[in-house]
Amino acid sequence: MNVVSIEAKKREELGQKATKQLRNDGLVPCVAYGGEEVHHFYASQLTFRPIVYTPDFNVVEINIDGKTIKCVLKDFQFHPVTDELMHLDFMELVDGKKVIVDLPLQFNGLAEGVRAGGKLLAQIRKLRVKALPKDLIPILDVDVTKLQLGKSIKVRELSYEGLEIMNSGGSPIVSIEIPRSLRSKKAAEAADA
Repeated sequence: MNVVSIEAKKREELGQKATKQLRNDGLVPCVAYGGEEVHHFYASQLTFRPIVYTPDFNVVEINIDGKTIKCVLKDFQFHPVTDELMHLDFMELVDGKKVIVDLPLQFNGLAEGVRAGGKLLAQIRKLRVKALPKDLIPILDVDVTKLQLGKSIKVRELSYEGLEIMNSGGSPIVSIEIPRSLRSKKAAEAADA
């Protein structure tokens, strides 16, 4: 599991005026919830770069004035004009309590349809899953070696131990597109036969 550590300071004052002052100082106000208490804290914008600007799934260990909590990033907001980070929400990981997170997919193998001249198209890059913190994994592997031309792998065909997939079962995850050149070649062969 990818773990990112962050040093933060507890927010003493809450409200619009205090939040605006933090942002003017180049700091980002944050909140962590889901545990026994709600934690309000702040840190510099650069601190959050490894968790916001990455496609990877990370567990975040936040050290707030000496107290460490384990969390996952739930949501973040950017300023509409300057694209600066405005706020981050974290979900605290509590043993025995399920959380809903988005885990990235990784496609493994060379598909038979690609060998035949098709093109691999990924329709979904992340799956929403519900799991206990101990069952969370950084990447969901999908084997595409048996995928034929014009075929797809749907969500219902995947299963992972300890993870409950929340996406619609009929949604295609990855498919092999038949290129136009192959379609016209097959049509010409069918017309000759």
